[in-house]
Amino acid sequence: MKTPASKTSFFQSMFAVMRKELREVMRDRRTMMMVLVLTPLLSPILFMGIGKLGENRAKTELDKVLEVPVVGIDRAPNLVAYLATRGIKAVPAPKDLDDAIARQDVDVALELDADFAKDWREGRSASVDIVADTTSRATEVPLARVRNALEGYRDQMGQLRLMARGIDPGVVRPVSVGVRDMASAAAKRGQLAALMLPYLLILSSFLGGVYLILDATAGERERQSLEPLLATPAPRSAVVSGKIAAACALGMVSLLLMLLTFKALAVLAPGGGMVIDVSTRTIVMLLLVLLPMVFIGTSLLTYLAASAKSMKEAQSHMTWLMLLPMIPSIALMVNPIKQQLWQYVVPFLAQNQMILKIARGDVIPPQTWGLYLAASFGLAAVLWFAAVHRYHQERLAISG
Repeated sequence: MKTPASKTSFFQSMFAVMRKELREVMRDRRTMMMVLVLTPLLSPILFMGIGKLGENRAKTELDKVLEVPVVGIDRAPNLVAYLATRGIKAVPAPKDLDDAIARQDVDVALELDADFAKDWREGRSASVDIVADTTSRATEVPLARVRNALEGYRDQMGQLRLMARGIDPGVVRPVSVGVRDMASAAAKRGQLAALMLPYLLILSSFLGGVYLILDATAGERERQSLEPLLATPAPRSAVVSGKIAAACALGMVSLLLMLLTFKALAVLAPGGGMVIDVSTRTIVMLLLVLLPMVFIGTSLLTYLAASAKSMKEAQSHMTWLMLLPMIPSIALMVNPIKQQLWQYVVPFLAQNQMILKIARGDVIPPQTWGLYLAASFGLAAVLWFAAVHRYHQERLAISG
């Protein structure tokens, strides 16, 4: 049974190791520049830059006059005139339209049926085909504009034909369907955040202490400075905890700087691609969500690095560790699922869902917070115990 004196010795040893590791990493200016300057600054700038580019592209594509090649342009002068009112300019189609589409010289085109004019005069349904490569991302906005314009023209002409025959157009529309959008402004703004923000934040917190922890474990083994440290009277659990605490502190500082960079960019360039609320309340909630992930990632890295025989072997784990936060993001894009309580105990998926709720401005119930924090810190405790157990193995200090 531990006495109060032994507990005091444990914490004193832990904080001594923590101070030692932080002092050593601070001497490496390049590492500190990467952890505390480049990563926290460049990640938000890149994220917001992509958001701004997407926003500008959508505005440009919607506002500019869209030139659409039309096969048989002389067969439908009324359609050509209507398209012009929607910002779509009909132009003669090139001789080989299919090749032009394949070469992406043309995004979208129209092909009028040979009997279009005859069918139109006789009051029959006239055929027009939209020609496009639907797999091309550049085609999305032009294709949507052309399709919406044609649907508007079809509905308008159909109503005029009915009215010309003395029929109320409402007869063919027994049900009028409307959409009442219940999404909040924050939820709409968070749609782009759903694609990248969870992965960016989870990865930053999960591997935030990687530089320090790899050097403090596998690096010390390689330099043969780990054995003298383990030979001191300090409990090995205190040594391991001190290293983990130092890496967690560095990871939290880096994460906080990243979130503050988001806030600073929102102040300096309001509306400049910002897709989430950056209020102090939001930042605090994100820190609370990501805090367990810092401990989880650092404890796991400590265990893996302790099992590695060299620094290179420890660094080789980074390949698959960087993919773990990506799994829920890809899975949710391919197969979206409704949020359920059980998801908040699944690592990475839980963080992803919590970040999405915060980005959308949703209210998170207390029971969800409680379950999430209990499961996350519970996993962190298990990984910490595994790392401590690994360091209690005698062969650790002499293997290599």
